Amino acid sequence: MKDISKPDIATLVKLQEAETQIVRLHSVLEKVEKEKTKLTSRLQQFAKALDQNQEDLAKAQAACRDSEREIQIVDDRIIKSNENLRMVKTNKEYQVLLREVDDNRKRKDALETELLEFLDEKEKSEIIAEESKKEYDLLAEQISSQQAEIEKKSSDDKELLEEYLEQQKNIGKHLEPSLMDRFRKISKMNQGEAVTGVDNGVCLGCFMNIPPQLFIEVQKGASLISCPQCSRILYHVNTD
Repeated sequence: MKDISKPDIATLVKLQEAETQIVRLHSVLEKVEKEKTKLTSRLQQFAKALDQNQEDLAKAQAACRDSEREIQIVDDRIIKSNENLRMVKTNKEYQVLLREVDDNRKRKDALETELLEFLDEKEKSEIIAEESKKEYDLLAEQISSQQAEIEKKSSDDKELLEEYLEQQKNIGKHLEPSLMDRFRKISKMNQGEAVTGVDNGVCLGCFMNIPPQLFIEVQKGASLISCPQCSRILYHVNTD
């Protein structure tokens, strides 16, 4: 047990108070960042769905354009064949052209039927894409508002964290480097709690009883005493 002054113990307690707040605020701000990430991820999922819907619409529009172009090509062939019919000189040529016109008309009918299906698909895709865009825009606005609100609320915690970090720095200047190093090591071992009180012989860090003689030394406050179970630096707390 290393001798230590009561002011040093009081300094350690103050340092622990700042450390506790720093750990708490880090946890709060970490949750804030996770919430913001969660909101961003949700928006990205909607954006992905929107992209897919718009891609489906683009494909449907392209299919309609291709079908319309092919119909136009077949229609031009029919017109040309009809013109050639008036100029043929033999029955054989006439029959060949007539059959060609008939085949192209059948092809045109099939293409027009296919086009109707493409147009129906395009109309459905337009509705889905439009609704998807509305949903995305609404969600983007909501998430932007929520993130702004979260950021506004967390700004106070960020300022408070800076204050406690500054306090921690200033308080640490009043302790010997070796004592400060010990505080840091124990704090790392115990999730930010290096110093804890003892009440009626019970460590308030691990809630285990400490030996009676050790409790007496803690009450005196003249030595640097650690809990045998959790290694936290102990100080006396009188709650009677």
